[in-house]
Amino acid sequence: MQTVTGEYRRIRVTPYGPALGGEVRGVDLARGLDPETCAEVRRALLDRQVLFFKSQREIPPETQVAIGRMFGPLHMHPAAPQMSGHPEIFEIHVHRDSRVANGEFWHSDVSCDAEPPMGTILQLHVLPTSGGDTIFVNMYAAYDALPAELKTRLSDLTARHASEHVYRERYSDRGVDDADKAYPAADHPVVRTHPETGRKALYVNRTFTTRIHGLPDSESQALLGLLFDHSEQPRFQIRFRWELNDVAFWDNRCTMHHAIWDYWPEERKGRRVTIRGGRPR
Repeated sequence: MQTVTGEYRRIRVTPYGPALGGEVRGVDLARGLDPETCAEVRRALLDRQVLFFKSQREIPPETQVAIGRMFGPLHMHPAAPQMSGHPEIFEIHVHRDSRVANGEFWHSDVSCDAEPPMGTILQLHVLPTSGGDTIFVNMYAAYDALPAELKTRLSDLTARHASEHVYRERYSDRGVDDADKAYPAADHPVVRTHPETGRKALYVNRTFTTRIHGLPDSESQALLGLLFDHSEQPRFQIRFRWELNDVAFWDNRCTMHHAIWDYWPEERKGRRVTIRGGRPR
């Protein structure tokens, strides 16, 4: 693979696959980020959509929180339990007694929020002996590959992103009592424009998107099914195989991902911080 070095002084970025992704070396995240390196990471993220930081040490929770805040205010998950002492951190933990696995269906993180997350930074500290890969999809490419007439049809459509069906009792095995909790739902454009790159991307996913407004139910479900199947094609994907203490940083505004739960009864554990975004346009 070709290494992209011309525009970076602090990091080395190697394209991970033709569709998207960049493998990053030359930075020790356990020591935090200085402003110049942070700016280079942001540029690389906008260019490659998801970054994989290799040869890392375990990042202290307070350092991971500080890194996340360099990219913007942090997002608090509406359902998941918070890490004791570090409420900004969502602990990813799947083991033999888990009822569900985080991210096991195609989604963009918490797209049900009125202002969904801009990005997510995840480090895994416990891995199964095999399996547990994460697949990422380029939603710019998915949009670009649509026929022109379908792009025109989608340009003014909005869709409902709901979460009640996803989150209700999801974390009861981790001590969460959500009997009186209201979970978020929001309407977003089916095609959104990235606020930093200006590029258009499909913005629907199987986990949260429940219907397209202004269409009969049958037509809404048929069109969503077509868009889901289209965007999940292998030609738009990369598949990341984790190694111990790898860090992934993905842009939720132009990607989807799917964490594969194929390692039961083994364990997979890590910590993530999520960066707040704005209302999709």
